[in-house]
Amino acid sequence: MAQFVLMHGAGATSSCWDLVTEHLEGTVLAVDLPGRGVHPAALNSLSLEGVAASVVADVTEAGLNDVVLVGHSLAGCSMPMVIDQLGNRIASVIFIACATPAEGESGADLAPDELRDQAQSQDATSSALSDEELMKMMLGVDLTDDELLWCVGRMVPEAPQLVTQPVPLAITSSHEPPRFWVRTMLDGLVDQETQLRFAARAGCTEVFDLDAGHMCMVSKPLELAAILNEVAARTE
Repeated sequence: MAQFVLMHGAGATSSCWDLVTEHLEGTVLAVDLPGRGVHPAALNSLSLEGVAASVVADVTEAGLNDVVLVGHSLAGCSMPMVIDQLGNRIASVIFIACATPAEGESGADLAPDELRDQAQSQDATSSALSDEELMKMMLGVDLTDDELLWCVGRMVPEAPQLVTQPVPLAITSSHEPPRFWVRTMLDGLVDQETQLRFAARAGCTEVFDLDAGHMCMVSKPLELAAILNEVAARTE
């Protein structure tokens, strides 16, 4: 049976996956990254290394060994370290519209011009959400009004360093799990061509196109779950 570990993106908590988890075929662990949910911490104390260590600790505590690691958006910055540290406990990896910086780049370096300046602010998420146009770009033009409110009601301030810290990509593990990409075709935050470049940089061998905006787990939870289940079935 598949063992899914779900990593949320910027300004989110594990609750962003709530509409997807009931449709996944297997064990599901949706983690809260540090600074929110079950892992409260001072936002200015956080680092990508700390995020990776927290995810690995949660996976270890849950006793998971054949993990389908799934990450959304900013999770792409910390996923390489999680993959490296979990090693052969990972069966496959799925990136969903992720930020995948090159060595020495940060998530902020990949952000659209409209959001780059805000990335330096501890209150970046709240600042962006105060602007309706930016909010729709971040979350997705395909969301209904109710879905948009659902997303906004669950968002939290993000730790600035998780956005601005250069990403370390050094790999020490010899284990190379198969990697897949879910490309959100209506995404205003990470466009289609950029996602293909990011997928190649992440080492993904297959791209699944999903007719959804950035928060596809809210606008298309059934369709997203079907992709995750398919990958899990292939890599069991």
